[in-house]
Amino acid sequence: MNAKRVLVAYGSRHGATAGIADEIGRTLRADGVDAVVLPADTVTDVSDYDGVVLGGALYAGRWNGKARRCARRNGDQLRNRPVWLFSSGPVDSSAEQRDIPPAPGVARRMKKLGAREHITFGGAVTAETPGRFARSMVRHGKGGDFRNPARIQEWAHHIGKDLGAMR
Repeated sequence: MNAKRVLVAYGSRHGATAGIADEIGRTLRADGVDAVVLPADTVTDVSDYDGVVLGGALYAGRWNGKARRCARRNGDQLRNRPVWLFSSGPVDSSAEQRDIPPAPGVARRMKKLGAREHITFGGAVTAETPGRFARSMVRHGKGGDFRNPARIQEWAHHIGKDLGAMR
């Protein structure tokens, strides 16, 4: 039996979402899934994959443009395979405390693609994050890294089980 092949694509401006995608990819590989992790803006063809995990950072309630364009560009192919969506964004512990529904634009994208589910993970704004806005947040004590590796791994294991159940 061949391992399922999954693309984990991410749209991120400063790397927090890339870290989540990397964790998903590592976990899927540990579960025996052939997972490839790529930036969303480099993805032009998803036909070689049995499933796709697509994530984007949330900025002011909008999903990262690279993730949106990837979903639009590959929409016809994505509708013919299982798709899971994730967002990274709240720079606080709210994603840990409760399920956060997808932003309206992400919810519309889910419906168009027939995505199986969506999850929101915490984001990260640290002293290493470039930009004036990030520096201001950190200076005022509102930054931090709210990505929870255990929660990310749990979701990736769930995806691996879903893939294993597919024929």
